[in-house]
Amino acid sequence: MLSWHQTHDDPTWVYPNLDPQLKESIIKEFKIHPVTAQILVSRGFKSLEEIHDYLYAKLPDLYDPFLLAEMPQAVERICKAIRDSENILIYGDNDVDGMTGTALLTEFLQLLGANVFFYASNRGTSRQSLIVEALEYALKNECKLLITVDCGITAAPEIAKVVEKNIDVIITDHHEPTDKIPHCVATLNPKLLDNSYPNRDLTGVGVAFKLAHAITNHLVSEGKISPKKIDLKRFLDLVALGTISDMGSLKGENRILVRYGIRQLKKTKRIGLAKLISISDIDLSELSTFTIASKIAPRLNSLGRIDDPQKGVEVLLIRNTQVAEKMAQELDLNNIERQKIERSMSLEVEDLITSNPDILKQKAIIIHSDKWHPGVIAILSTRISKVYNRPAIVIAIDKEIGKGSLRSITEFPLLNVLKECSDILQNFGGHDFAAGLTIKEMHIEEFKKRFIAAATAKLQDSDVINKLYVDAEVNFHDLTFDFMESIKLLEPYGNENPPPILYSDAKQAWPPKVIGKAHLKLYLEQGDRMLEGIAFGKASHSSMLRKKDLTLRVAFTPQINNFQGQSIQLMIRDFKILN
Repeated sequence: MLSWHQTHDDPTWVYPNLDPQLKESIIKEFKIHPVTAQILVSRGFKSLEEIHDYLYAKLPDLYDPFLLAEMPQAVERICKAIRDSENILIYGDNDVDGMTGTALLTEFLQLLGANVFFYASNRGTSRQSLIVEALEYALKNECKLLITVDCGITAAPEIAKVVEKNIDVIITDHHEPTDKIPHCVATLNPKLLDNSYPNRDLTGVGVAFKLAHAITNHLVSEGKISPKKIDLKRFLDLVALGTISDMGSLKGENRILVRYGIRQLKKTKRIGLAKLISISDIDLSELSTFTIASKIAPRLNSLGRIDDPQKGVEVLLIRNTQVAEKMAQELDLNNIERQKIERSMSLEVEDLITSNPDILKQKAIIIHSDKWHPGVIAILSTRISKVYNRPAIVIAIDKEIGKGSLRSITEFPLLNVLKECSDILQNFGGHDFAAGLTIKEMHIEEFKKRFIAAATAKLQDSDVINKLYVDAEVNFHDLTFDFMESIKLLEPYGNENPPPILYSDAKQAWPPKVIGKAHLKLYLEQGDRMLEGIAFGKASHSSMLRKKDLTLRVAFTPQINNFQGQSIQLMIRDFKILN
């Protein structure tokens, strides 16, 4: 059976681009290590100015929020609501991006004295009924203004029903518009066609932060509040958490927001978030995009997947220590339950693919079942797409309605294909490489046929081969603590800014050791330097490495190991036997 720790075949290595002249000018200009300079060349940077912005951009370099189309209208309407003491409903999506954005706007507007309510959508019901529920909630609480967070851009008919009830709507979203733009007071979305905002990659919480930033600037410039009343830095922990969880691109402005947001997270005053970090067994000094994505985000996401996302917003806003402790423990239990469901579904998917090898002959993988939990399909579609390097769709069917989660590769954007299938879809939305859909069970086979045909027409065999992009060659003597400090300049790592993968030729000092049945520990030497490396999911390769004096070419990310003192360890991504 295929292990999820490994790919179904060995990846093709893609070696770095070389530009000795640019590399030398980077070393000279920034006084950085030659290997770090080569990583920047490999990542496609072309000018010293571009590199300077990447390495050293600060909070004052954030873009003016009023560059977002329709921001003035949004600010004006919200300031009127505050002035007239109108009730405002913040209506957010049910993932971490939506929860953090909802918490941010709720807390921010409360600080300005607004009357604020919040409502988090629940994935267990259809999109249409979600808006109906939010409308009922708004009417019950006499809200005159509804602000969406991380949703709404594809819900024109549903938004129209809200507007009919004399409730003004402001949409804040970052998903691709797929249909008619909803008619409302203002639509804030960096992906709108008439939008001049320079950063298309803002997440939902990023757009919410921009709205808070614009309102603050407006009120300060009008003399309505003191510049000291609102410290926007206090919200950057939420921005970092939502952006990382939603796999926002960590380039440009997002990189600034996340870099400073992680600093803010390390000293967060949010009691619920602090308890969640504590229960996730994270050392605050080692907080990183990886620990946030792997330990904090899943606990919050488990609410939107198998429980009530409203609790996610509550835990981010809570001020009572005892309640926060109790909520954090509940989130932990939810996450354990989510992991059980996920493990069970993972085994079913592995069995399905193993017993139907023809699935892998197609350029796209589409699987469905009426036994799967809709809250976990996004995790599985992401994993399948990564393991097999092709578009993947997982559909959970309930009462003859399928909910699908789609993930894709850069060579195959999703939304145009979904538009072409819109006649058999109930609805769809999202991004070009991560989307969702709803479909009647009777249309699944037709959809599968059309989608696979589109993938076959568009993708070459070379597109779906697993690839490993290596950034630079390095000698073991260069792997010092000073070098490890130097590559920290490239952090925070994440989507579109992954940790660097280096490569080196080295001899085996002695045979590898199998760890935990699935992994290998390698002992490598180059010259007079020996380093240990861990190769996850590579235990099956152990027998190939038993010969004496083998030379390997190893692709790895170096890490500092703090176990029993400090040492540099190689996290091995792949290796080739040279002789």
